[in-house]
Amino acid sequence: MRQPALPVVAPLPLALVLGIALLGASCALSPQPFAQLSGLLMDPRLDEVSGLVASRRHDDVLWAINDGGNGARLHAIGTRGQHHATIEVDGAVNTDWEDLAAFEVDGTRYLLVADTGDNGGLRHTLQLHAIEEPALEDGSRARPAWSVAFRWPDGPRDCEAVAVDAAGGRVLLVSKRRIPAELFAVPLRPGTHAVQVAERIGTLAGVPRATEAESRDDPEGARLRGQVTAADISPDGQTLAVLTYDDVLLYRRGGGTWREDVARQPIVHDLTLLPQAEAIAWAAEGHALYATGEFRPAPLLLLTPD
Repeated sequence: MRQPALPVVAPLPLALVLGIALLGASCALSPQPFAQLSGLLMDPRLDEVSGLVASRRHDDVLWAINDGGNGARLHAIGTRGQHHATIEVDGAVNTDWEDLAAFEVDGTRYLLVADTGDNGGLRHTLQLHAIEEPALEDGSRARPAWSVAFRWPDGPRDCEAVAVDAAGGRVLLVSKRRIPAELFAVPLRPGTHAVQVAERIGTLAGVPRATEAESRDDPEGARLRGQVTAADISPDGQTLAVLTYDDVLLYRRGGGTWREDVARQPIVHDLTLLPQAEAIAWAAEGHALYATGEFRPAPLLLLTPD
């Protein structure tokens, strides 16, 4: 969920200035920058993007969702940021949608919507909705093929980062504000119990924290430093990408368990040029990622890992 609140700015000239500034900043990072400008999200239907995922059905298409209070809708966008279609989702409520994932089961492609945000720590039950990936028909409707209700094992917590481990038949969730960040797992499909209990399987190593100087000079920024806002697993299942407000962390699989994999030091890339970073997604081919922020106009960045 948006934290802290940012002003909504829509005029085209400002969007162009923002794009040029970001492009210049990315080019200054290195001869082959990790982050490059791919497009701009300017459509008024995309002013609070909290989740992003690459389509497994349509070429050069990303799916996006807005934060809570924006309606239960999927938005299809292009890799330049253009809006293609809005799909209304029946049978689900956007209490606090925070992330999107894509996966395939038995030859059918699905999107997973994570209704897992909880800024106030008040929600006792959260939902994951699996929706068969729809066609690009603006104004059409979809509904969950199934939903999973779950709770945390020891009380409420905020969670904005969710990824699907299809091979393992489970959903991975990363807590936002806990130090260190916690990794949980929930079954991908409903079980015999009406409400599943998330299993705590480990903590994430190497999440950057604010220095003493940063805490002194910018207390609010220091408080947000290291809070996890999104996650995605690469199409080959070998890398977990985790987004914070300032960095992208890449956890490589090592042939062990997820507990062991996230306990190792990740590859860390600075992403401070993206304000209010809230959404990350592996490209369909798995060679790069896309990331964007929760405001408008927002840059859509193409990230190229080492």
